[in-house]
Amino acid sequence: MRKLLAALVMTTALVSAPLAQAETLADALISAYKNSNLLAQNEAVLRASDEDAAIALSNLRPVVNFVAQGSWTKFNNELGDFEQNYPTPYYESTEGTGQLTASILIYSGGRGKMAVEVAHEAVLATRASLVGVEQQVLLDAVTAYVNLRLQQALLDLENSSVDLIGQELQAARDRFEVGEITLTDVSQAEARLAAGQASVSAAEGNLLVAREVYKATIGHYPDRMSGLPGIPKTAKSKEEAQKVALASHPYIVQSQHQAKVANLQVEIANAAFMPTINGQASGIYGYDGNGNFGVALNLTQPIYQGGGLSALYRKAIAEKAATDASVLQTAVTVAENVGRAWARLTTSNTSISANEAQVTAAQKAFDGVSEEATLGARTT
Repeated sequence: MRKLLAALVMTTALVSAPLAQAETLADALISAYKNSNLLAQNEAVLRASDEDAAIALSNLRPVVNFVAQGSWTKFNNELGDFEQNYPTPYYESTEGTGQLTASILIYSGGRGKMAVEVAHEAVLATRASLVGVEQQVLLDAVTAYVNLRLQQALLDLENSSVDLIGQELQAARDRFEVGEITLTDVSQAEARLAAGQASVSAAEGNLLVAREVYKATIGHYPDRMSGLPGIPKTAKSKEEAQKVALASHPYIVQSQHQAKVANLQVEIANAAFMPTINGQASGIYGYDGNGNFGVALNLTQPIYQGGGLSALYRKAIAEKAATDASVLQTAVTVAENVGRAWARLTTSNTSISANEAQVTAAQKAFDGVSEEATLGARTT
């Protein structure tokens, strides 16, 4: 994503150099990327997931602890008859020890290594989720940028329409003064003007809403906006677009890694029936200079736990089945969303062509009526 934004900046600098003071779409994308709290949140989640992998790996490494202990004891100074006759010179005792202990997991049925793999797959799933968030943030930025320009264009159109209707109203009043039309025609022109002014108010409201959405998405209000770049190239067919999405969509990648996690969890639950062997070595050094060193092996084998391990194993199998179904459903949803987007794209292109033809025809009709009115071949 960062490379994409850098490329957009370079392209904008080359293509839109005369409009350096205007905010381009690339500028808006960069600002949205930098100011997105959602991105910051998910980046922190990814960092936490990375630490989970380090924690899982640490469980396979030795653990070394050092414990120091010291004590001082003062004995009762009240002496009995025997002690008074034969007093002891010691009334205080000081002791101290230092212990160094090292322990390591030797065997656990492979659960330690599988836990590391689980953490690794979880990191990859979180990274894919972050890519999905990045794409959504950039898409929201493009939508906010284009919609703001759209609302500004609609407001300009409504203002232009009101200016034209105002001219028509004045012309209608002039014709009424000379008796060419009736008062009803003037009232109809006034009604059209009032409707146009209401449309201007609605367009102004929509523009204010678009500005607020722009600020929330991009991080600031726009000052002056540059023109839109060319429409990027896309797939040649819906099937091609769906193929690309099914191969690289971040949510599909995320679900695939989650499925691997579920598979590993089943293996971990099965390995819980195996014994665990830990090795330990310790050395103790006393205050008096004496010390000792020892080595030990601890083996733990579960025999009966009330069916808990079996329940955990069955639960892991059920969660694996749910995750596998989720992968399939994610693919269905992604393919459906691509199909919907492709349908909207096709419909929009057709609508643009039809609207352009309508504008051309309306312009010709308007020019024709205006010319006829100028030549006296048509009244109001």
